[in-house]
Parts: sequence; C-alpha cells; structure tokens
Amino acid sequence: MGLSEEKIQSIFKETGALLHGHFVLTSGLHSDTYFQCAKVFQYPWHSELFCKEIANHFRDEKIDVVVSPAVGGIVVGQDIARLLNVRAIFTERVEGNMTLRRGFAISAGERVLVAEDVTTTGSSVQEVIETIRKKGGVVIGVASIVDRSGGNTDFDVPNYSLFQMEVHNYPPDLCPMCQSGSIPVKPGSRGLK
Repeated sequence: MGLSEEKIQSIFKETGALLHGHFVLTSGLHSDTYFQCAKVFQYPWHSELFCKEIANHFRDEKIDVVVSPAVGGIVVGQDIARLLNVRAIFTERVEGNMTLRRGFAISAGERVLVAEDVTTTGSSVQEVIETIRKKGGVVIGVASIVDRSGGNTDFDVPNYSLFQMEVHNYPPDLCPMCQSGSIPVKPGSRGLK
C-alpha cells in the first residue's frame, strides 16, 4: 500500500476529522473516538488520495458498479467508481430498511464493490450486501477508509480498509462516560430526514 496509516491518521487530524469526546455511533454504541470523514472529504484531493488506494486494490476485479450506504459512503463510492470508470449508486433507509431508490438498479450478475467511509460493527454494510444479493448482484468485496473494529468485521467477501483502529465502543447502559454524567453527541447521519 502506498499510503501509510500514519499519513492517513495525520490527514484526519489536520482536517479536524478525528474527534475525541463522547459520541453516539450509527450502531447505537457509545465511543470516545469519532471519525468524521465528511471533514476530510471537504478537501477533494484527500478523497482522491484515499479512494485511489482503494480503486487500485480492486482494479483487476472487473467491478461493474460501486454501491454505498447513504449518507457517509456516497462520496467514497462516487470517487472510487470515478477512478474505476464504473457506475456509482447508493442505498438509503426507507422505514428502517436499506433499499435502492431514485431509479437505481442492479442487474443479475453485475459485479459490485460495496464502499463505506467508516465501519464499526459492519451492520450497514451487511444490509447493503443483502440488498445487492436480493437483486442478483455479485458482491466482490467491501472497501472502507476506516475500519474502527480493528479488523473484527466479517462480510464473507474480501474486506479492505485503508486504516484499522480498534476503538472503545460501549452499549449505552455500560458506557463509563454516561455513568460519569457525560452527555453524548450524535454527529453521524443516521436518522436524517
């Protein structure tokens, strides 16, 4: 890999995208660390740098389409697809279920790369994989900028991330920050209307 984890982490720090505090993650877990990729992606040259590494990793896989979960994965998926010269589409939650909307479709047999900005438990990515498979798509792999599970996600397909970091995550009722009286903030996109 051309990009070192130190370089990736320094970009997150210099853009203010590596946050420390008390956060509610998309998964509902609480954490003292949050990766706000949107702050990195406001600088397209950083997005291109990261996504070029991912695109190069999957270049020989004959990808037909890159699919991302909205909202966080859209920029990642778009840039990877642009670099692979393939389509980019995204899934959205409708009444709690991950689905394709806006006329997006996957044809039977299409080779799909799932792209996400940050994975923690992998539940959103797993929902995207299931959505693709129901449409007859073939999931070739999963890519993310940050895997905050420390490599503990399992998608039954190759899983590639630029940066792995095991970060403390807590169920809300066992969160030591909550127990000390801290009030968490929710910087993510789940629940946007």
